[in-house]
Amino acid sequence: MSDQTLLSLTQVGKTFSNGTVALQGMSMDIAQGSFVSLLGPSGCGKSTALKIIAGLGNMTTGTLNWPNAKVDRMGRPDHEISFVFQEPTLMLWATVFDNVWLPLRLKGIKKKAALTAVNEALEMVGLAAFSGSYPRELSGGMKMRVSIARALVTRPKLLLMDEPFAALDEITRSKLNDDLLTLWQQLNWTVIFVTHSVFESAYLSNRIVVMASRPGRVVADINVDAPYPRRGDDFRNSAEYNAYCSQTSLALHAAMQAGDHL
Repeated sequence: MSDQTLLSLTQVGKTFSNGTVALQGMSMDIAQGSFVSLLGPSGCGKSTALKIIAGLGNMTTGTLNWPNAKVDRMGRPDHEISFVFQEPTLMLWATVFDNVWLPLRLKGIKKKAALTAVNEALEMVGLAAFSGSYPRELSGGMKMRVSIARALVTRPKLLLMDEPFAALDEITRSKLNDDLLTLWQQLNWTVIFVTHSVFESAYLSNRIVVMASRPGRVVADINVDAPYPRRGDDFRNSAEYNAYCSQTSLALHAAMQAGDHL
């Protein structure tokens, strides 16, 4: 993890047209190369914050700064972001290859020119042998791997993930957690990961931002100093991991109480 700040949110607020205050006064700096989890109850604004960072939604108040972003010919910052949603959102009529090629295709890159990049992305997620398969032929975990391959094919600097493993069984989820950490270390991503799971956040992250609802706001910021790589069950069964889970669980419980009292 670098000491360099990739992006800064300062007093970010979001009020929807119906008057719902989704975020209020949200401030945090995200360091380049960090793995940050946003943890909190439903309705606390985690996904809203992620969409604002991605440019998929507008903030009502506050600022979002990218200190070292490149600027394109139109003077707009190029944040090199990829987004992985809770559902794989694959094109059911297209092969695995064509689904992963899509972001490059939208940039005008022809299929032949994209061949190496797509195959490398599929190799990274263990799906090189399934490039000609269709989504209906894949398991839930394999579909999510395709979604991750599609995100990494553009070699982003920032990967935003909105509860990507929530619908998967525990065994598949644990395996994808390990695979995600391996890719994060290999590719030097910055990751912002939305989750409801204390255990997942403590396993993956070097920082956990705990949020409360009504309005959505940061109520705790926990550093997870356990070193990487974190070796599956060896780390999950360690006293260190359990201590971080306990600390995070207490912070989440306090966040839920804070929301209930408003």
